[in-house]
Amino acid sequence: MKLSLAEPTYLKESISIISDLVSEARFKVTPDAIELVAMDPANVAMVVFKLLSSSFTEYNVQKEQNLAINLSNFKQILRRAKPEDILTLELEENKLKIQLKSNTTRTFSLPIIDLEEKEQKVPELKFPVNIKTTAALLNDTIEDVDIVAESVTFQTEPKKFIVLAEGDLSQAKIEVPEGEDTKITAGSDTVKSKYSIEYLKKMINASKLANEVTLQFDKDYPLKLEYTVVDKLQLAFILAPRVENE
Repeated sequence: MKLSLAEPTYLKESISIISDLVSEARFKVTPDAIELVAMDPANVAMVVFKLLSSSFTEYNVQKEQNLAINLSNFKQILRRAKPEDILTLELEENKLKIQLKSNTTRTFSLPIIDLEEKEQKVPELKFPVNIKTTAALLNDTIEDVDIVAESVTFQTEPKKFIVLAEGDLSQAKIEVPEGEDTKITAGSDTVKSKYSIEYLKKMINASKLANEVTLQFDKDYPLKLEYTVVDKLQLAFILAPRVENE
């Protein structure tokens, strides 16, 4: 296999974001895309990543391959990529060769590791609530609620998305009406569910990749956040709810 990217940013930022949740992961390299499905060590969050072959200037994959690597090490190498670099990935024996080429040629290699864990499958989830909004708006909202609490409640009412957080003494409430930048698909019933702000803060870093985000959830049900760059990549997260003990 030999893959070349003229825009290393997509891979660089994606790996940086994913490595905040997962330290080691198995990539599936198919003739169409590089894919990853991984669970964080606490089994609270799942990452689903796909970098399409159309993002690459060269994409030569004869057969599907699995590569497990340490993401922290991969991130450190990708950090060295400059915007003008051509980034090339090749598999040589039991190593992933990473080349950064502009006015100099820099070559790194990472060992392919053995991952014991079984292959993760994306769960089939059905969501009555679908909210499409700007990534900037979601970032601001999470930063607001982070001031007062460790968890946040997402709630929908007809044509309105409400974000609530409650600390020992402080409270925050953000109301987002449906409008030009925010499209809300939800039933007439109020739906609400609570999630960890610590995890959300890591996930919303995907705003570096895409300007829009889709949120899907249900009552006391996982949340799905999805960031997409058309014909380039998809980065989605599934986050378990925080269910209150009565």
